Amino acid sequence: MPENLLIPSVDLRIGGLEEYNRRQHLSGTAKAQKEKLRPVITISRDFGCEGYAVAEKLCELVSQKTGEKWILIDNAILEAVARNHNISEDILQHLGENSRILDEVMATFSPQWKTDRDHFELLCSYIISLAAQGNVIIVELGGSIITRHIEHSCHFRLYAPDSFKIAKLASRLNLPADDAEKLMHRQQKKRDRFTMDFLGQDGHDPGLYDLLFNNQRSNPEKIARTIAGYVAP
Repeated sequence: MPENLLIPSVDLRIGGLEEYNRRQHLSGTAKAQKEKLRPVITISRDFGCEGYAVAEKLCELVSQKTGEKWILIDNAILEAVARNHNISEDILQHLGENSRILDEVMATFSPQWKTDRDHFELLCSYIISLAAQGNVIIVELGGSIITRHIEHSCHFRLYAPDSFKIAKLASRLNLPADDAEKLMHRQQKKRDRFTMDFLGQDGHDPGLYDLLFNNQRSNPEKIARTIAGYVAP
């Protein structure tokens, strides 16, 4: 799927997650975590905006400012969860696309069959357990909605005019503008449907976020520095 090309440093992020979990296990206690609430940052975006570039720069900045380890959680983590729980990566990549009626019918024939909702609930519990520890940046995954009950969470969204998003996609994926436009609309529609079906929310609702950024007017580094100043002044 072309979108995979937009997600950089997958192996590094999975390795970072493993190291983060190891350190938390060795040094973290429930009491210590209560005494110091570490932030959770979520970044949502219109498809075609530079969310991953922002997240990677932000992770670097907040790690420097706080002197602590931070990790990114994104689609790469879904694949790690899939491997750990013997869930088909193909199912996860197409989560939300299957007919819900088909899911329910299949569930009546095989106890091994899991519905899309079962998979999503598993992923949510995994993401929330990591977010509760703090020093986490969640890119997409409905992060602003599934972590909003966490007291120390901050939520941000990137948007931009279609012309900007199409140009970025065409450049990064080496696509003709017409194909980039079709991809943008197709993927955005899929995301919007997923967020509404599984989370009952409109991901475009500005009330879900602390700050909104026009990606056309602010580059990834400027956005990352603004978020870092907001979260870790």
